[in-house]
Amino acid sequence: MSRYALQFAYDGGSFHGYQIQPNAHTVQAELEHHLRLMLGVPTEIVGSSRTDTGVHARQQMAHFDAEALASSDWVYRLNRMVSHSISVQAIYAVADDFHARFDATYRRYEYHISTRKDPLLRDFAYWFQADVDVEAMNAAAAILCTHTDFQSFSKVKTEVTNFDCTITEAFWEYRGNTLVFTIQGNRFLRGMVRSLVGTLLEIGVGKWTAADLRRILASQDRQMAGRAVPAHGLHLMEVAYPPTLLGAKFA
Repeated sequence: MSRYALQFAYDGGSFHGYQIQPNAHTVQAELEHHLRLMLGVPTEIVGSSRTDTGVHARQQMAHFDAEALASSDWVYRLNRMVSHSISVQAIYAVADDFHARFDATYRRYEYHISTRKDPLLRDFAYWFQADVDVEAMNAAAAILCTHTDFQSFSKVKTEVTNFDCTITEAFWEYRGNTLVFTIQGNRFLRGMVRSLVGTLLEIGVGKWTAADLRRILASQDRQMAGRAVPAHGLHLMEVAYPPTLLGAKFA
């Protein structure tokens, strides 16, 4: 058996999240179904991240084990089989001990907010038509890069053993009529980015301050933080690995 890394994107609005669950259409279930048809045997994929229902991915990664791929057209063939809501971008040969989740060096998310009603963005950006102080939001976002314990921004029911995350980037910027929050870190907790965005928006509208964010972080209490903004504005943009880990690319 050989190990391969699968790179793909998806429209999260078409799925009940990434991870397989009973009686629900998920990204993992669809990909495993079609890999089984192609390979002739049950094939499990292990993803780098578990996105929630409605969250999109511009670049997600997973690994799977299979007999050596003899053909170079696997990406083309998979794209002909999967639904229009998934795009297979690449397949890489990797070492037998490669792990899509644990070998990732960072993950980068964006949260998109439409500042005006736009029917073409309704499934991919949160319509939030209010004046916000982006400077204050960026000053608060910078605090996130100085903290590691994000228990206050994690869903209560979770299987993690610790709440430590290292954030290396966190900032807001306008792209035309879209306000975008970019955050990059080594890992993220369930619901973390959406609750961070909700909290930073409270700062943006003047309800809270950067001092309140510090207080929330110190509290280790999810109830102290802001609401979780809608899932459809969240996009997993990139999962990065050391360049030496990804081998030959199958077109």
